Amino acid sequence: MTASTIALAELAEKGADVDVLRQMVQFMAQRLMEIDAEGRCGAGYDEKSAERINSRNGFRDRTWETRAGSVELKIPKLRQGSYFPEFLEPRRTAEKALTAVI
Repeated sequence: MTASTIALAELAEKGADVDVLRQMVQFMAQRLMEIDAEGRCGAGYDEKSAERINSRNGFRDRTWETRAGSVELKIPKLRQGSYFPEFLEPRRTAEKALTAVI
């Protein structure tokens, strides 16, 4: 089994835990971002490859509000260009937030 499969199986075994759904959402979101970042870089994290076109440059933290609760994500940063996952909405500007309140 791969490490991802084992981690997902461990989450599933916590059946009585209330946060299982939130943890599974977090795990899947992180994995989707890793796969997407690997595709944009042309190679996996810390992997040497002739096809590499970009490199990672750490992570930035982001809280994602879902129906399952708040999920803490680590969004990969790239050395060239920017990366923002398609399943997240960009943060609203203060002006849009004020307009929504009024």
